[in-house]
Amino acid sequence: MHSERVHFDEIGYWSELKLEIVRKYAKAYSTILSRQPGLTHYYIDGFAGPGVHLSKRTGDFVPGSPLNALLIEPSFRHHFLIDLDGGRIAALRRMLGTHEEVSLYEGDCNRILVEEVLPRVRYEDYRRALCLLDPYGLQLDWKVIETAGRLGTIDLFLNFPIMDMNRNALWRDPERVTEHAVERMTRFWGDDSWRGAAYHSSAQEELFGSAATEKSPNSAIVQAFRRRLRDHAGFLNVPEPLAMRNSTNAVVYYLFFASRNATASDIIEDIFARYREGKPTH
Repeated sequence: MHSERVHFDEIGYWSELKLEIVRKYAKAYSTILSRQPGLTHYYIDGFAGPGVHLSKRTGDFVPGSPLNALLIEPSFRHHFLIDLDGGRIAALRRMLGTHEEVSLYEGDCNRILVEEVLPRVRYEDYRRALCLLDPYGLQLDWKVIETAGRLGTIDLFLNFPIMDMNRNALWRDPERVTEHAVERMTRFWGDDSWRGAAYHSSAQEELFGSAATEKSPNSAIVQAFRRRLRDHAGFLNVPEPLAMRNSTNAVVYYLFFASRNATASDIIEDIFARYREGKPTH
């Protein structure tokens, strides 16, 4: 049994902007797809949370991504909301009441998405979906990303948790990283090619034949993952991701967008552009 007590995450300014970005794109996405006869479009959230957050700036409640999606007009045909925490799902259920257009899942989104939700979004059935994967750290399995990409029906927002990666797996001395952290990193990345992206030999070490390695900058790791989304997962359009920062201006994660649709990429590029050079003005 799960506890009825629910912890509401406190979110900073950039997390509020992320919710704003996803909401803006979801509005454009649903508007365009609603005009296409015979097409059905869904909203999918793999880490749905309890439905609301607390703003660090104001102390007020902030609607989470599931509530934002439910308020989009024209509406999505169905919403698939998943969370590992039963208390959060219970909070969502109390908040949403009975909605025929909402399915709530308690459990590991890696299994639920691959086995139960994504198979419903087949191209030949004229179904499409906007999917948000916003893990707290390295909880995501590459198989989910790859499955979404190969379907050819998914527009994907993805949290690439670079701070959690650096804290747990991408240490300057790779020999000191725990086996568990290595396994988590490999599951997220899909194979151990992350090592080649994360570490390199310096020119001096190569000159003298040293086997020592240096850690690559975050930018190199991010670009290597961007290539994986295109070349291995099959997303044809992966714009430059947006760096999301904390109160000290350190990058916490990168917000990726991936799609097979060039128009989708153009729309998100326009949205991202407002946030590229720091906080936007409203």
